[in-house]
Amino acid sequence: MSKIQDGIECLIFSSFMVLLQYHGHGLTSPFESGRLIAINTISLIVALVANMALLLNMARRLSFAVAQPITIVGWFISSILLIALVFAASYGLELPGEDRALTQAFYYAIIAAALYFIIAALMSVTVYGAYKGHYPQEFKLTMSQRTLMLQTISFMVYLLFGALVFYKVEGWQYLDAVYFTNYTLLTIGIGDYAPQTHTGRALLFPYAIGGIVILGLVVGSIRSLVLERGKKKMGSRMVEKKRVEMIKKMQKRGEHKKLTPIGSSEQADELGMTERERRKFEFELMRQIQEHASTRQKWNALFISGSAWMVLWFVGAVVFWKAEHQQEWSYFGALYFSYTSLLTIGYGDYKNFSNSGKPAFVFWSLLAVPTLTIVISNMGDTVVKGIRDLTDYLGEFTILPGESPTRQRAKTLVKSAASRFRKDQDKENLMDEPPGLIAEKEQQEKQGPKRETLATDHIAGQFEQQELEDASEAARRGDQVAKEAHKYHYQLIREFRNVLKHLGETPPRQYTYEEWAWYLKLMGEDEENHSSHRKAPVNPRSEKHGKPDMQQATTDDSEQGKRQWSWIGNRSPLMGEQDEPEWVLERLSITLERELKKRHEEERKKSMNVDTNQKAPSSSGSSKTLEQQEKGVGEDEKRVSYQ
Repeated sequence: MSKIQDGIECLIFSSFMVLLQYHGHGLTSPFESGRLIAINTISLIVALVANMALLLNMARRLSFAVAQPITIVGWFISSILLIALVFAASYGLELPGEDRALTQAFYYAIIAAALYFIIAALMSVTVYGAYKGHYPQEFKLTMSQRTLMLQTISFMVYLLFGALVFYKVEGWQYLDAVYFTNYTLLTIGIGDYAPQTHTGRALLFPYAIGGIVILGLVVGSIRSLVLERGKKKMGSRMVEKKRVEMIKKMQKRGEHKKLTPIGSSEQADELGMTERERRKFEFELMRQIQEHASTRQKWNALFISGSAWMVLWFVGAVVFWKAEHQQEWSYFGALYFSYTSLLTIGYGDYKNFSNSGKPAFVFWSLLAVPTLTIVISNMGDTVVKGIRDLTDYLGEFTILPGESPTRQRAKTLVKSAASRFRKDQDKENLMDEPPGLIAEKEQQEKQGPKRETLATDHIAGQFEQQELEDASEAARRGDQVAKEAHKYHYQLIREFRNVLKHLGETPPRQYTYEEWAWYLKLMGEDEENHSSHRKAPVNPRSEKHGKPDMQQATTDDSEQGKRQWSWIGNRSPLMGEQDEPEWVLERLSITLERELKKRHEEERKKSMNVDTNQKAPSSSGSSKTLEQQEKGVGEDEKRVSYQ
C-alpha cells in the first residue's frame, strides 16, 4: 500500500496552492489569507518529510523503527492541519454566492486530507503487525516493485510539471492546467481545454507522446507486478481450498486408503497398487486440483476487477451528477459521461465546469484507467480466450479450413492423443535414465532455446567436467566407491544446469511425475520408499503454535530430507508460491552443497592421516615402521630368555 501511496502523493503537491481563491468580489474571513497559506505550507512540508522518511526506509538508508513513526505521525499531522483548514473555510467564511466559490484547491485539500489519514491508519496497522511478528520489520523491494514505484512517481511529476508549463504558456489557472494534462496523458481528450497558442501546440507534440510512453510503462508494470503476484497468492489459496475439498470428498467415498502410505505387501495387495503407483495417483490428483483452482482463480480475478470497475463507474457517476448540478445533469447523463471517460473515448459533449468536478475527475481517472487495464487483462485469460478458441474452431470447420481436410485433422488429433499416451508409458520404463533430459529435448523443440545465466552455467560446466574426470580417475585406480560418488556429483551438476534453463519460462515449467521422481531420487528421496511419505492432513497444524502450518513447499534442509510429506499435503512442492524449477533448483543446490562438504571433510581426514604417517619415527638406514621395530625387539627378548 505504501508503494501505491507514493504514486498518488504527488497529486497533493497541488495543495500548495492557496486554499481559497477569490473570484469576483472579496471574501470576508476571520483569518488572513497569509495565515491560511502558512498553515497549508507547514502541512505540505511535514508531508514531504514523512514521504522522504518512507523512501529512505525503502532504500534501506533509514531503519524501520525510525522511519515508520516519522511517516505515520507526519501524515496524521498533515491530515489534521488540512482538515482544520477545510473546516475553517467551510464555517469561518461566508458561503459561496453567485459571484464567489470555493476553488479546486479546496477540494484537492479534502482529497489530500483523506489520503493522508487513511494511509497513515493502514501504516499503523502494518507497524503493529510487524512488532507482533506478523510482518517483517523492513521493506524488501524487488526490482519490479522498485521500478513500478519510480515509474509512478515519474509519471506524476511529469504530469504536474507539464501543467506548470501550460499554466505559463496558455495563461490558465494551474489546477485547470493539471486537469488538462491529466485527460491528455490518459488519452481521454474531453476538449474543454486545448492549447490556443502556437507555442502550446508545439509543446504538446513531445509532451503528449512522452507522457503516453511513461503511462504505458506504468500500466505494464502494474500488470506484471500486481497481477502476477496476485495470481500466485490467490492461486495458492485456491489450491489449498480445493485440496481440502478433494480430501474430504475422498474420505466420504471411502477412498482415503489411497492417500495412506503403503508399508507392506499386504497393504499393496489390498489396495491393488504399489507405493510408487499410489504416489503417482496423488501427483495426478494434485495436477487436477491445480488445473481446477487455476480456472476458478482466473474467473474470480475477472469478477473482482470487473466489480471494481463497475463501482468506479456508478460511484463516479454519482459524484459527477452532484458536482455538476448547476449544469442540470441527470444521473443517466453522468453515467454516460463516466462510461465514455472510463473507456478513454471522450466525446466532449459532457464536460466538467465546476471546481468540485475537476479535482474529482483527476483523482477518479487516475484510479479508473489502471483498473480498466486489469479488467482487460483478466478478460484476456477468460472471456477473450474462449471467444478466440471458439472463433478458430468455427473457422476451421466452416469458411476458413486449415491446410488439411476436416477428416484428416480428426485423425491427427486421435493419433496425437494415442502417441502422447504411448510416450507416457515409455517414460515409466525409463527410470534408469534421467527423464529431465527427455523433457528438455521436447520443450526445446516446442519453445526453442532459452536465455540462461551464462556465468552460473559456465561455472557449473567446469565442475561437471571435473567430476567426470575424477570419476574416470577413480575407475582406473579401481576405487568403486569414489567412482560412484563422483558420478553422483556429476549427475547433480548436470541436472542443476538443465533446471537452470527452465527459470523464467512463460508459462512456468511444470514437470511430469517421472521427472519429479528422478529429481527427488537425486535429492535422496525414493518414491518407492514409504518412510518419507505421510497421509495428507485436511487441516495441517503447526507443532509449535497450533496454528495452520503455512510453510508449504519448504526448501529448508535442516532435517536433511527426513520430513514426511504427501503430494496433496501442505508440504508438497506443488503447493508453494515458488515455480517448480525454482524449488527443484534450490533443493539440488542444497543437496550438492551437502555432498561437496562431505567430500571436503573426507579429503581433509585423508590428508591428516597421510601427514601422521609421514611424521612417524623410523630407524636410521632402515625402512621398517615403528610397529615392525617393536615386533623385532620382542623376538630378541624371547631368544635371550631361551638361552
